[in-house]
Amino acid sequence: MKLSFKSLQYSAIGIILFFLSSCGTSMKQVKQPETDWLLAFYNVENLFDTINDPTINDEEFLPGSKLDWNTKKYQKKLQQKARVLAAMDSLEMPHFIGLAEIENREVLEDLIREPAIANAKYSVAHIADDDDRGIEVAALYRSAYFQLLHLQAMEIETADSIKGKMRHILYAKGLIWNNDTLHIFVNHWTSRWGGKEETDPKRRASGDFLRHKADSILALNEKANIVIMGDLNDNPNDPSIATHLNALSPAQQIVKGNLYNLSLEPFLAGEGTLYYRSWDYFDQVIVSSALLQGNGLYAKQLKVVKHPWMLYQPKEGEARPNRTASGGRYFGGFSDHLPVVLSISNTK
Repeated sequence: MKLSFKSLQYSAIGIILFFLSSCGTSMKQVKQPETDWLLAFYNVENLFDTINDPTINDEEFLPGSKLDWNTKKYQKKLQQKARVLAAMDSLEMPHFIGLAEIENREVLEDLIREPAIANAKYSVAHIADDDDRGIEVAALYRSAYFQLLHLQAMEIETADSIKGKMRHILYAKGLIWNNDTLHIFVNHWTSRWGGKEETDPKRRASGDFLRHKADSILALNEKANIVIMGDLNDNPNDPSIATHLNALSPAQQIVKGNLYNLSLEPFLAGEGTLYYRSWDYFDQVIVSSALLQGNGLYAKQLKVVKHPWMLYQPKEGEARPNRTASGGRYFGGFSDHLPVVLSISNTK
């Protein structure tokens, strides 16, 4: 794994803070949002800088490539991302944003300096991975509203029959609102590239692994506030999520210790976050029962961020996400995915 000194240092700080929180020590009182506490996820579609990294396959995003990736295009990409993040809610910037398909910590540092979001004063939560494509998961958070206690890269454990490395899951534990603890898992599961059936075992393994981690938390506290977010590269009713992760419909009776997929009902109603022949809802948010029972933090509403300026209208068919590039062709759009935002209220 390519771990920089900064990443190791950051992990060490996270472990120390986790130890302090376990002993009942709170570092500070987090601020209360003016309205809801906003949590978002966005697959930003290959946020790469222009610098060659010999340890990854970043040749497509270098000067002189077929895309002719350069500083001007990179800066436009940052501006586009910041514009989307700033437009996720009409009243307030999200307090925590999970991200997929970022190249490294440096692109995140560049992103949070963009004028459109600079006033939100985001901090970066990232641990370097060793994905062959050079794309990683990360998070941005507003430290005034989310006190990070622990940050961990969780390597997915699989059976010997499953070959090939999978991206890690980023786990962040922190305090929000009245020092309520929130457990967040940021995911980017194995893509369907190479065939849905051929790659399905890896996504099922991801579901099994993540269910085990959630159950470990719930075994200690059945009222734990857990949020699972990410590009799962499957729809909410696919086996990896519906069976292996066992994420249920929130339309069912809410039972302690269960996980509920807030994306399932919108998907069945025809909504989605990316378009290929039809809408898929790969970018999902799944919560533990405590967040639906209204006895503290409450998962109030999940929505897909879908502004007209984020879309491309082909000659035939529906408008769909306007992406940056595809097949070696540069389009200058935003992403092939739409982001999702969850509003969390406090019922105390």
